[in-house]
Amino acid sequence: MPMRRRDFVFGLAASAFASHMARAAEPLRDLKITRVVGFDLPCRRSKVAGKNSHLDVHGDQATDRMLRVYTNQQLDGVGNLAVDRQGAAALLGKSVAEFFVADERRMAGPLGVGTLPLWDLTGKALGQPVYQLLGGAGSQRVGVYDGSIYFADLLPAYEANWQDRFREEIDMARRVGHRAVKVKIGRGFKWMPRAVGDRRDVEVLQLIRRHAGDEFLIGVDANNGYDLAGTQRLFAEIGDLKIAFAEEMFPEDVEQCLKFTAFLRARGWETLVADGETQGDLKVFLPLIATKAVQVYQADMKRFGLEGIMTEALMAGTQQLRVAPHNWGSWIGFIMQLHVGRAIKNFYRAEHDPLTNDLLVADGYAIADGEATVPDAPGLGLHVNEARFADVKIHFDVRL
Repeated sequence: MPMRRRDFVFGLAASAFASHMARAAEPLRDLKITRVVGFDLPCRRSKVAGKNSHLDVHGDQATDRMLRVYTNQQLDGVGNLAVDRQGAAALLGKSVAEFFVADERRMAGPLGVGTLPLWDLTGKALGQPVYQLLGGAGSQRVGVYDGSIYFADLLPAYEANWQDRFREEIDMARRVGHRAVKVKIGRGFKWMPRAVGDRRDVEVLQLIRRHAGDEFLIGVDANNGYDLAGTQRLFAEIGDLKIAFAEEMFPEDVEQCLKFTAFLRARGWETLVADGETQGDLKVFLPLIATKAVQVYQADMKRFGLEGIMTEALMAGTQQLRVAPHNWGSWIGFIMQLHVGRAIKNFYRAEHDPLTNDLLVADGYAIADGEATVPDAPGLGLHVNEARFADVKIHFDVRL
């Protein structure tokens, strides 16, 4: 018997959930918001990320726009910022209970898709991690992959020895704890003549498979740098490399995605078709879900926020399909992905952009053997380095 949608995604008994939320509401009523600060979280990547099929060098730095929410009870919450000063100021004087819609597992209010600070606050007040508030139905460890294997061969520093550089980058990923990588392809779209670029894509993938070994999971991402015919030609050469997923080979289209899936299955390959990061409306996925033309849905983590990705998971779960939120250039986005991964059953893998910062301390988050641990600390389990916070770039600071 197929699982009901809510059971598939959340996996909790309705009676236990209702009882738990009735007890949970009380501590939030007296938790009043007194101050909100918008700030930058500067992060550094462990290497220079090169070009992809469309964009130039991505560099070794990224910045998250963040919001810190203070209360009258010496609790604060942090998360991504998605509104302006006016929207954030609308929180002032309000009780956290006014925003937490417990029975629907979502946050209402003026923060748009940037509700994470309120989830962090709620978790701290209730003594529960965010993933538990979202359902807690996922596995204890969340599958991850290193998404930073870009066009290193087109960086001047490595053009002469690009083979060695890709081996180094795989070794770097392995030392972090990864057992899966996503490799950018599509050099022939913009940076090299088509045939030459396509040949280089094949050579890079063959090299990575040889160096990483058969047990290492490899996905590819063309950022729409191929068309269907080119994709089929590519996979005719690399299909025996056991590619786990093929992301954004061409703009998502039901008929073309179905043809690509049929092409793969006819040859006995289990490669999953993944797509969706550029979309701004989840409704676009409905025909793709209905036909199973795409098997892994990748709406952007920060563009849709926790509520949006949970909705995407519910939609995909109706057809037993999976989600793997897109995340690049965001440290906090990776943390968000991990909590979604702990919350739902149909999570595929979290995309790791190897960023670090010295402002938010993330004890309990660790990658080993291709999986990430998520702390069971209240909220997100993050701690602010107050000395470092005193020096951050502030966008606004409003208070009662």
